[in-house]
Order: sequence, then C-alpha cells, then structure tokens
Amino acid sequence: MAKNYKKTMAACYLGFITQAIAANFAPLLFLKFYNDYGIPLGKIALISSVFFITQLVTDVLCAKFADRIGYRRCAVASEICSAAGLLGLAFLPELLPNPFVGIMASVVVYAVGSGLIEVLGSPIVEACPFENKDAVMSLLHSFYCWGSVGVILISTLFFAVFGIESWKWLACIWALIPLCNVYNFAVCPIEKLTDDGEGMKISGLLRIPLFWLAIILMICAGASELSMAQWASAYSESALGLSKAAGDLAGPCMFAVTMGISRAVYGKYGSKMNLLKFMLGSGCLCLICYIAASLSNDPAVGLAGCIVCGFSVGIMWPGTISICSGRIPAGGTAMFALLAMAGDLGGAFGPGLVGSAAQSANDNLQRGMLVGCVFPLVLIISLLSLKGAGRGTKSQNS
Repeated sequence: MAKNYKKTMAACYLGFITQAIAANFAPLLFLKFYNDYGIPLGKIALISSVFFITQLVTDVLCAKFADRIGYRRCAVASEICSAAGLLGLAFLPELLPNPFVGIMASVVVYAVGSGLIEVLGSPIVEACPFENKDAVMSLLHSFYCWGSVGVILISTLFFAVFGIESWKWLACIWALIPLCNVYNFAVCPIEKLTDDGEGMKISGLLRIPLFWLAIILMICAGASELSMAQWASAYSESALGLSKAAGDLAGPCMFAVTMGISRAVYGKYGSKMNLLKFMLGSGCLCLICYIAASLSNDPAVGLAGCIVCGFSVGIMWPGTISICSGRIPAGGTAMFALLAMAGDLGGAFGPGLVGSAAQSANDNLQRGMLVGCVFPLVLIISLLSLKGAGRGTKSQNS
C-alpha cells in the first residue's frame, strides 16, 4: 500500500503552527501578568529570554540524541510538551505559591516542544519523497508565519469579545492543536533522513567551510527577522501614535503576513526560480527596509520598511536549510539542529542589540534600527560567499 505523505506534511504544518502559538501567545499577556500577579516588568522580560534559551538547549540536545530516540517519538513528545506547557500556563500560576514560578515552568515545558519541532520538522519533510524540495521546505516554514498571524488576530478578537480575563480558556483552546497533532505524528509515515550511523557528526560538519557560511547566514537571518519583528509594534506606536492593539496589527502581524507571503510564493513558484538569486535579492531588500526604518523622516515610509522586511527575510531560514540539504546530503539531524540553533541565537541577541543601541541614543528606536543594518549587510556578504562555495561538497560528503 502506497504511503500517504500528505499526512506527514499536515502533521508538520500543525507542528509549525504550534510553534507559533508557543512563541507568540504569552507575550500578548505580559501586561496581564503584571497587573494580576504583581510580577515586575524586569522579571516578565525574562519570559522571552528563557523561551529562546530553552529552545537553544533543545536544539543542541537534538543534535546528539534525536537519531537515537527516533523522529516519531521526538515529534510526539514535542506536541505533548507544547500542550502541557500551554495548559500549565492556564493553571500553574494559580496552583503554585509563586505565580511567576508557574509561568516560567510552563514556558520551559512548551519551549522544549517548540525546539523539538523546530529541529525535526525540516528533516522529516526532507526525508519524504517530494519533488522540488526547496519549494516544499519554504511552504512548510510559511505555516509558522500563518500561525503567528492567527495567534495575534484570533487572540485579539477573543479578548475583544470575552475580555482578557478569559485568557486561561484561550490557553486551553490553543492546547487542543498540539493535542490533536499527537495522533497525526503517531500514525503518519516518517522516513529516516540517513541510514543508521551514516549521518555526519557535529565534528565533521564543523570542518566544512560551507557549513560555517550557513551558520553565519542563519544567525543573521534570525537576527534580521526577530530584531524587526519584536520592535515593529513599538515602532508603530512611537512613530505613528497607534494604540497597542493597532500597533500589534500594523507591526508584527503585518510583518508575519508578508513573511508568510514570501515563503508561500516560493513554495508555489520555486521550481521556476533560482533559490540563491531569490535569497540575494531578498537580502538587498532587507537592507533597504532597515535603512528606510532607521533613516526616513516619514513615519509611513518607516512603517512600510518594517512590514516589507517580513517579505525580505521570509526565504532566508528555509532557503539556507535547503541549500545545506542539497550540498551536504549526509548532514543528518545534527546539521538541521545546529542550523536551528544558529537561527535561534540570532533571534536571541539581535533584538537586544537593537534595543541597547536605541537606549544609548536616548531611546531613539530609529538609531537602534540603524545599528540593525549590520545583520542584512553580513547576510548579503554571506550569500555572495555561499554562491561560489562548496560546489563539490555534495559529492565529498555523500
């Protein structure tokens, strides 16, 4: 009987939507946590930091142990952890003596689930016998974007109708998605990316110059994406005088929409495009967007730069994964895990650098964005280097 790999794709789509829920739901509640539980803003800021750090640790552990445990077990565990963390967010702050401990415990649990699916989703799809893997990979990663848009829009609508006091019910509703996806991963066909013992080890990957270029590219891609995405709401409020809700919709929500469009476009028409040229063009557009956001005196132009930046960074993460998969086919799970770790590393320090630069310039967010121009600039240089590097890597490591 022929295997139905569409079930595998559906499971991975829902997995990336779950990751978007984990990354975007709690930040919508930061002010609620502050008001209800009296948690200082300095501690609340740690929630995002702990989320990314936990993902980084999970990425590293995946590189060493995912092959031994097996993709299916890890994928099922990712959904269970995501659901448990979201349910814990609804109940643990009330059950534990210290609400902040309950929140952080929940964040750690669903961050483990998020990190697992971030690493495993790409190799699971790469191992499926699809044609035009570049386009399939881009389409897969677009579901993180659509998940982010859905979380912001649906949560905003839910709070408008039922009040933000009902946020615990919404956390339970979001937990239903990973709970249902446990079954999908349990029954869908999952192939091995490499035969047992044939995947490259971390030490072998680190001896390949092409892989180091890809690591730099992923760091800059994560920094370019998250620096703009996390500051887009504040930029919308400060530059245009929008309310918090309107700023969220005009800033990070529209950023996610354009990023999803970029990945969906390549997912549909990728077979007719040159991936590296598309990435180079996107890198140049990203630099223009950062310059517009940092130097323009017209707030509308600056906001347009923030929004269009989502389109420019959309292809970078899945595109880099596709290039490495094609040129280092024996990279195995370790390769995907280290690439994900590099992207998370960029996402972890990029927004902080922009924020620190803005603070040093008397809280001038545009000056912070100007410092952020270094990310797309290094990204372009890395792509130009990648263009001529490692043509023979595939044959050497296959």
